[in-house]
Amino acid sequence: MSVVIVGGNECMVRQYKDLCESYSCKAKVFPKMKGSLRNKIGSPDLLVLFTNTMSHKMLQCALNETKGMGTVVARSHSSSMAALKTILDEHTAIAG
Repeated sequence: MSVVIVGGNECMVRQYKDLCESYSCKAKVFPKMKGSLRNKIGSPDLLVLFTNTMSHKMLQCALNETKGMGTVVARSHSSSMAALKTILDEHTAIAG
């Protein structure tokens, strides 16, 4: 399962990736908008949006890139490890 995380804390990128790896998921993490997200997101199975730590423009860009691909979108106001773990628990149980 492929996961793209948009938003979150820069200092926790490695921890986000490690947690996704423990769920047998490949993860890409974009804590900041560096240039455009176009062609970087790809077509993930799950798009995680940490809405508290991202701009409105970044949110719209991420949603537009995955529109029509059948990607599951999970939003969380918190960008904590517990929030990500809850999302992964919920969505990997459905996929697996």
